[in-house]
Amino acid sequence: MADVWSVTRRPRWRRVLWPFVRVSADARGLRLRTPLRRRSVPWGDIAELRVSRKSARTACRVSLLLHDGRERLLPLPRGRSSGDPDFDAEVEALRALHRRYAATDPAKVPAVSYRTPRRGWAGLLVVCPVLLACAAAAAGSVSGTASDERAWKSATACTARTPAAERRECLTTTPAVISRTEADLPRRSSWLYFTDGRPVERLAVPHEAALEFEGGGSVELTFWRDRLMKVSGKNHVWRQDITTAGGTAAWAAAFLLAAGCPAAHSLLSLLGRRLRDDRELPPVIPFACALAATALWLLPLCYLHPTTLFSSPVAITWLALGSLVTLGLLAGAWHTTCAPSPGAATEKSAVEEDEEEFLPARFLEDTDYNPRGFGTHIVLDGGPPAVAPGPGRFAAKRIPVERLTLGNVRRARNSDPVDRRWDVAELDDAGTPVRLAAEPADLARILRELARAKTSVNTEP
Repeated sequence: MADVWSVTRRPRWRRVLWPFVRVSADARGLRLRTPLRRRSVPWGDIAELRVSRKSARTACRVSLLLHDGRERLLPLPRGRSSGDPDFDAEVEALRALHRRYAATDPAKVPAVSYRTPRRGWAGLLVVCPVLLACAAAAAGSVSGTASDERAWKSATACTARTPAAERRECLTTTPAVISRTEADLPRRSSWLYFTDGRPVERLAVPHEAALEFEGGGSVELTFWRDRLMKVSGKNHVWRQDITTAGGTAAWAAAFLLAAGCPAAHSLLSLLGRRLRDDRELPPVIPFACALAATALWLLPLCYLHPTTLFSSPVAITWLALGSLVTLGLLAGAWHTTCAPSPGAATEKSAVEEDEEEFLPARFLEDTDYNPRGFGTHIVLDGGPPAVAPGPGRFAAKRIPVERLTLGNVRRARNSDPVDRRWDVAELDDAGTPVRLAAEPADLARILRELARAKTSVNTEP
């Protein structure tokens, strides 16, 4: 292995002012040259090399974890994915120098991605208070909205005896003539224009209402609280929509439930900080499903009983039963995605931590264990092999290894809907051909595990 390693990025012809970016390493350590500064890091200061990826659209990069706890991200090398052969070769060369001169022998280079406990929880934690504030504002306006709704429904026409101070609360009608209509696109506001601009110059109405009224037609306008609420013509009547208490309460409940998803993700991220940095968090899908099921009963309840939520016997019963269902779903979601306690995490050995592994792989055909192609990972070493929709046991389906027979392993073709760098195993599932695709090393391990599981199943009494 060479004692000198370097990566250089030359400027593109359009970026003539951008100087070279260079990262090199030798027996003394790493040296970084960027447009603004130069820096060197001795091998003795580097505790660990990591592969970092901030999001699914960004490139993979190498980060240095120093002994003082700080982390530095190298500008080079960069890779399209963790399976990029050029990037992997650069990382392996850098790792060999680190192992040689820092007297370390790591089992592997940890990959810290956007799904690991160290990423993404702080931003979501800020979203929660914003959504909760929206929910509180909507809930606080329910009583006032209900009062306005009742006042509108009970309003009567003004008479000559109505005092001037109370005329805002009654209905005032005024004749008018429509000079012309302006029917815009269906999703935009259309307009009714009145002759001589009286009593108003124009009124925004839906597209359908503008088509019903005609220029030169006489109409009657109804005002309430200085607002134009109704336009009555010969063949058509348009009414202004008012905000209802039920709709406002439903929006408050929707904001409250929406705050649950970032709250659950932040909670899992905070609890997962005691895990290794390269261990991916369990998905937040179970909590999202629990919140979606809660919306099925909470939103109709808030819409139908916005002001009698805690006084109506029907609403109280509805709320109690729905709360029990939600608590059960949240308990199940917590049990599915529960991170280990600190004591249990410290007692586990390195072998036990790697007991269950999720390898990116896909069955390309729809089967009973891969309905609608939902599987993105294969679960190994934690029990029978299974297909999972992500790096977690949630909704995982066992692979019937006793039915599978390996036929051929080949490189991916253009007709295969997977990465061209992957390999494809052609299997026979009780007479039905199926394809399993994964990276070459992962596919070889998956096939070994499937064969071992099939042997154990066939030898059982």
